[in-house]
Amino acid sequence: MIIRFVGFGGQGIVLSSYIMGQSAAFDGKNAIQNQSYGSESRGGECRGDVIISEEEIYELEPTGQDVLVAMTQPGYEKFIGSLREGGTLIVDDDLVNTVAELDPPGIKKYGIRATDIATHKLGRRIIANMIVLGYMNTLLNIVSTESLETAISDSVPKGTQELNLKALREGVELASGEAKA
Repeated sequence: MIIRFVGFGGQGIVLSSYIMGQSAAFDGKNAIQNQSYGSESRGGECRGDVIISEEEIYELEPTGQDVLVAMTQPGYEKFIGSLREGGTLIVDDDLVNTVAELDPPGIKKYGIRATDIATHKLGRRIIANMIVLGYMNTLLNIVSTESLETAISDSVPKGTQELNLKALREGVELASGEAKA
């Protein structure tokens, strides 16, 4: 599975891809993560890719994605064309408006108001990425929740672990409710 996270620096895009790769490794899977971002670390365009597989991974730079997570409009517009037919698109509904004409055929589209929830319910806009991680992983069952929680606890700044885990659980809950609907 190839997952691409896109957005602006400061949204935790690269961290999200790193956490997914680390979680996969904790689950005994193979994973490779890479990233790209502009010269300005906060506010500039960035992306984080992770390849997760039960098999050996030989492709270091993916040419198409199975999952695209877009947390900005420019990121969505730039990378939607690389989402494989039948893939999964997850967008932050607060920041991205999809355009049907741009979407590849047969994709599954999901939207979550991650930034709004992070800001108004949890009090920290910066944890929207954790909400998206919980949401995406619950919908797609990529890694175990336990591995995801461990990777988050190991990767976020000390003292913020509980808040980040709360955001993850918020995303899990939202996706669980959607799956039952």
